[in-house]
Amino acid sequence: MEVLAPVYGLTDAADSTRRLVAAGVDGVFTFEGPHDVFLPLALAAAACPGTALMTNVAIAFPRNAVHLAHAAWDLHELSGGRFTLGLGTQVRTHVERRFGEEFDRPADRMREAVGAVRAVFRSWQHGEPLRFDGEFRRHTLMTPMFSPQPSPHGPPRIAVGGLGPRMCAVAAESADLLAVMPVTSERFFVERTLPAVAEGLARRPPGFGPFEVLPELIVSCGRDDAEQASADAGCRALLGFYASTPAYRPVLDHEGFGDLQPAAQQLTREGRWDELTGLVPDELLALVCVRGTPAEVAATVARRYRRHSSRICAYLPYDVPDGLWGELVDALHAA
Repeated sequence: MEVLAPVYGLTDAADSTRRLVAAGVDGVFTFEGPHDVFLPLALAAAACPGTALMTNVAIAFPRNAVHLAHAAWDLHELSGGRFTLGLGTQVRTHVERRFGEEFDRPADRMREAVGAVRAVFRSWQHGEPLRFDGEFRRHTLMTPMFSPQPSPHGPPRIAVGGLGPRMCAVAAESADLLAVMPVTSERFFVERTLPAVAEGLARRPPGFGPFEVLPELIVSCGRDDAEQASADAGCRALLGFYASTPAYRPVLDHEGFGDLQPAAQQLTREGRWDELTGLVPDELLALVCVRGTPAEVAATVARRYRRHSSRICAYLPYDVPDGLWGELVDALHAA
């Protein structure tokens, strides 16, 4: 099982990547936060050539497909063909109010976003005329001056972040990977995610090649009671934040914790962010997070996902003690 780990900063992106690679991780990913989602990966590629890179995720709707394709193509070249363009929707409030773009029919918009980027990739790789005429996007011009050379590695892979059944199906239909959002449970994955993937695969064009499920996991890992308590606290805080977002309510409903979502959302509206942690009970922590010693975490990941996945993205939202990343990665590789 390959392991990708997060890089959060900008100025320390190179050093963070070196530390993670020294601990054994196979790749790093960035997220759409206080820094650009692409730029830290250029620093990571320079620091550790050949390391897998991924945006996890770049918000698709506010970005032009040609801009996305250029950033992806360049990072693919810098990484020796090991870049994955991860795309996501964000939520309506952020897309409409922070980015100032439209959000309606997100599954259809995402299908078009992936299709438009693929069309640009085909134009660059194979010299095809660029002709993408969709409902939300239109691209019909690409000249040699603006076309990079074909990649010896082939075009970058495209991942779509998804949780709900429609977006998971769109990922399986149109992308190369489904990045399963980290607030999920084993039962939700089996009963909701996998059937949606099967539905999308039934519509997938045969020329698109293999499809992969990429679990994103909140990992609460400790080698003793003190480390486990610290890890649990960090994961509980992250879950409290995620629980405030209506998009994650289907998972909470599925596990019998749906009432937690409006309570968490109300706390955020009142600016009571520090109180979110107290809303997350032990049972929910155990259902959503992968928890335990490195060996226990690896065993749980293998049991849940090895039939469907060859790699994972791991979130450890706390100060990771010295040596823990290395022990965890070694255990996951062995799994």
